[in-house]
Amino acid sequence: MNLADMTIEELCTQTEKQQFDRKSARISAAAIAIPIIAFANADGGLLAIGIEDNGDITGIDNFTANVNEIMRASYDFCIPSIFIEKEVVDCIDNKGNPNHILLIRVPQSPDMHVNHRDEAFLRVGDKSKKLTFEERMELMYSKGIRFYEDEPVYRSTLDDIDMDFVAAYCKKIGYGKSPEEYIKQNKDYCINIAGRQEMSVAAILMFGKNPQRFFPRSRVRFIRYEGIDAKVGAQMNVIKDITFEGKILNLVEKTIEYVRTQIKEHTYLGSDARFVTELEYPEFAWKEIIVNAIAHRDYSIKGTDIQVKMFDDHITVESPGTLPGVVRLNNMREIHFSRNPKIAQLLHEYEYVREFGEGVDRMYREMEEAGLPDPEYKIIAFMVYATIKNRKYLINKDTPQDTPQDTPQDRILKFCEVPRSKSEIVVYMGYKDSRYFTNKYMKPLLNEGRLLMTLPDKLNSKNQRYVAKKIAKSINTKNNQ
Repeated sequence: MNLADMTIEELCTQTEKQQFDRKSARISAAAIAIPIIAFANADGGLLAIGIEDNGDITGIDNFTANVNEIMRASYDFCIPSIFIEKEVVDCIDNKGNPNHILLIRVPQSPDMHVNHRDEAFLRVGDKSKKLTFEERMELMYSKGIRFYEDEPVYRSTLDDIDMDFVAAYCKKIGYGKSPEEYIKQNKDYCINIAGRQEMSVAAILMFGKNPQRFFPRSRVRFIRYEGIDAKVGAQMNVIKDITFEGKILNLVEKTIEYVRTQIKEHTYLGSDARFVTELEYPEFAWKEIIVNAIAHRDYSIKGTDIQVKMFDDHITVESPGTLPGVVRLNNMREIHFSRNPKIAQLLHEYEYVREFGEGVDRMYREMEEAGLPDPEYKIIAFMVYATIKNRKYLINKDTPQDTPQDTPQDRILKFCEVPRSKSEIVVYMGYKDSRYFTNKYMKPLLNEGRLLMTLPDKLNSKNQRYVAKKIAKSINTKNNQ
């Protein structure tokens, strides 16, 4: 439901949720500032003033002085001030009298806002949650007000930096001074804390001799499952479980190198009599979800690592943290925001991040061009899940749950119980590349005699149809009678 188009009835009956709340006009300006701040710090939202929690309309007309205070709350009790849109709409109150409701639309804000008591709130479901100090820091990192990669790492020193790697990096970017000078004089990699020098998070993750000493879960775990879902206990179906550690660049290189060995290839004879090899996923797509996870994960979350989970029909990459800044599921193809800009810049120098902001949109396009489903993103708690699917998913998605024994060949033959054109069969099976599909499935069925052509003497006829063998016999019998 579009909040902007809600009727009076819907305002009264709609369940309060992430982006909608209603309040009595008796509420104080200081109290109304709390949901305003919570909405601004999250995804924005709509406040309906003059409706009780139970949905009764009491209106605003009898609370003029208080409503005037409410309308100033975003300036008087929100720091920094929040720009809101206000609209007064006509209604009939619960006593049957003409009255009004005040609608307050709160936009999503790139800033973190607090109230006059220096309390920060975040909208979580139907509640305005007061944030702890740690949660406030998380919100500031997420919005880019502060970057966790710039924080000092306790008890780290210059000795924890791999100067040989820094020297190679300096050479790559054309920095003419020594590697020690680069770390000490650039990008706050070296921070003075109470008379001692400590390295920043970015310096340790990018250039550290052993980043996992300070960040044990700054690693990538690859898990390969047999089948299309994860099972536990006696049915556990993990067939590979490997962990990669090291600097950021090492993580990217090691993970990509290994995952490449797990990506299946399909080779067939093309129409020009040359062999054609296709990967089950476009290379850019599977590399993008891995690089994105490493570049943009929330390294302040120390309890878990990045996990790359490969199944027979899809790959899911799980990355700690929510979407950063103003990036949301509905705008991530257009909006770019880097939670770790220094890490992203390093990966850009090594051409793993090619053009800032183009990666997600290009991944969608390449999956579409390959005839595969769109990438899927979801957020659960503090994890982002990115999933891409291969052709096996397309073949299996329409298979009834009560007939798991059906193979692609079974489905083709069942579909061809009436004569079908090749294009009809390809579309039905969910394939875009008819040459691959023909070589993989139709030619073997034809060679086995299980699938027959209605015009065997006219192979390339536009009227050519394909029919299952038993059905073809039935048709011929009727034609001979």
